[in-house]
Amino acid sequence: MEADGFVSRRTSVETPGVDSRVAGAAAGAEFRWLGGRLLDATGGFVGSLPPRMTGEQDFAPVLHRATPETSTSVEPEIDYEGLPQGVATSTHMLAGAVAGIMEHCLMYPIDCVKTRMQSLHPEPGARYRNVMDALRQIVRTEGVWRPIRGVNVLAVGAGPAHAVYFACYEKIKFSLSDAIHPGTNSHFANGVAGCMATVLHDAMMNPAEVVKQRMQMFNSPYRSVLDCMGSLLRREGPAAFYRSYTTQLTMNVPFQALHFMTYEYLQELLNPHRQYNPSSHVVSGALAGALAAAATTPLDVCKTLLNTQEAQAIHVIQAEAFRTVYRMGGVPAFFKGVQARVIYQMPSTAISWSVYEFFKYIITKRQHERRLRGDRDGDK
Repeated sequence: MEADGFVSRRTSVETPGVDSRVAGAAAGAEFRWLGGRLLDATGGFVGSLPPRMTGEQDFAPVLHRATPETSTSVEPEIDYEGLPQGVATSTHMLAGAVAGIMEHCLMYPIDCVKTRMQSLHPEPGARYRNVMDALRQIVRTEGVWRPIRGVNVLAVGAGPAHAVYFACYEKIKFSLSDAIHPGTNSHFANGVAGCMATVLHDAMMNPAEVVKQRMQMFNSPYRSVLDCMGSLLRREGPAAFYRSYTTQLTMNVPFQALHFMTYEYLQELLNPHRQYNPSSHVVSGALAGALAAAATTPLDVCKTLLNTQEAQAIHVIQAEAFRTVYRMGGVPAFFKGVQARVIYQMPSTAISWSVYEFFKYIITKRQHERRLRGDRDGDK
């Protein structure tokens, strides 16, 4: 029986070299094929199918459990999408933490430029023609380390925030997809999972974002991250760290929904069997990030205004952020820094997804190898 990418079939496993006990247990059992993975009737991971096996062709599942005689000569296919129960969450969290730290640290100089270019009333010394002109001026007039000032607070916040972010996304995505239409990829589930993950991520990252952007501004008066945090607490109170939270959610929820839906859609086109494929992860991540960044730039301008509390805008800051931006620059003000934002997000999301998928693959491969060694030891 086939429908919408879901295959349910009663079959007898007769693959040479497969453990006869496993074959016997599999005979007459119900299997389903999801994204190149073979699942049993309870949803447990059994094995994977070669990419050539599609359509109405009869197939023999390639089980990951093999006899001692064949396991030494034939390396079973690693299915890093089919994470074992009990370790999936920790795997996603570790891979997500590394991806988040690398993404933000590597792209931090461009993020600094974006923050400055979104200023509604920039100082004469902070008016730039484009991204490269901004970087040249900052390094020449303020020093070579100025573009990465404040990166330490972002690195500290990005690790746990992205760990929760990716773990939450993967958990909700698979659970909701199974509930909506078992055996298929649901774009609706991808979007909802992205939104829910963003709420948790932003709650952890917003204080770091506020401090980071205060440190990035031209002529920032703060000597260090701790000095900035202490000054904010004394002068503006704890609420200053979450002043832009609702605006950030307003921006990031549609951004992440569009980002995840685009990434998953491109993965279906470029990597339909969902194997580890670095080039597809880079291309999908870059295009998804660019599209989502361009579409949500107006909201990012409002967030920057609230985070930095520019002195020229302080008299109207009580008004709604959107109204403030419009009064001070009209419609073009909503797209200030759009070039820098897209240039930042394309490599940023490409790095994030490629690093995340790489570490997920490596961690799962090691778990898979340990499981195989345990099976071989048990068969002796």
